[in-house]
Amino acid sequence: MSPSATRSERSSGNGIRASLRADRGTFRLDVDLELPGTGISALFGPSGSGKTMFLRALAGLDRGAGVVDVLGECWQDDARAIFVPVHRRAVGFVFQHHTLFSHLSVAHNLDYAARRARGPARIERDLVIAILAIEPLLDRLPAGLSGGERQRVALAQALLAQPKLLLVDEPLAALDRARKQEILPLIERVRDELSTPIVYVSHSIDEIVRLADHIVILDSGKVVAAGPLGATLSRLDPSR
Repeated sequence: MSPSATRSERSSGNGIRASLRADRGTFRLDVDLELPGTGISALFGPSGSGKTMFLRALAGLDRGAGVVDVLGECWQDDARAIFVPVHRRAVGFVFQHHTLFSHLSVAHNLDYAARRARGPARIERDLVIAILAIEPLLDRLPAGLSGGERQRVALAQALLAQPKLLLVDEPLAALDRARKQEILPLIERVRDELSTPIVYVSHSIDEIVRLADHIVILDSGKVVAAGPLGATLSRLDPSR
């Protein structure tokens, strides 16, 4: 059975529901989505389309109005006066410029993330270290890491927090082509070997085509198109 077929079968369970509205100055986010419960769902669109704003509202970092349900767990439902604060949500983050504790080794940064886990230990430390190829980095301090190595450690940290949902915002944007080519296969392994659903923001359609199972295209705070990657892109580009 191919990895893509396996991912498709796994995604038949509970998914992610997010119906969110938020205002920032004159900009309004108005999104209503249902996303698969496994694999990578990519958010794509021009700068200023609302991708990061949606991601932060989904996480509870910024307050939006609406409903968020992740794998059957309600994080927000304004009609029932439910809002789970971000520190109580089993959510992991990886940002473009991710901050590690500069005075701690990589191993101790990972230990700190594991101690802050918001759920049972479903994702094993040794497996995460192996998938992301960071064993040679464990004794090093963050100051001695390259940009690509820092992002690999940041991804490991997020996974060891045992998230039900992993949110990844432009993790490769600051890296050169060589470093991107090193990390892309590792993200594929995370997708294929772990069951944690990922919502992944990127400006790179090539990156999305390689990694994603599902795509959401945003423009001006609204969903232009959403669905399985191949079918959705084919609808938008009849020449495909």
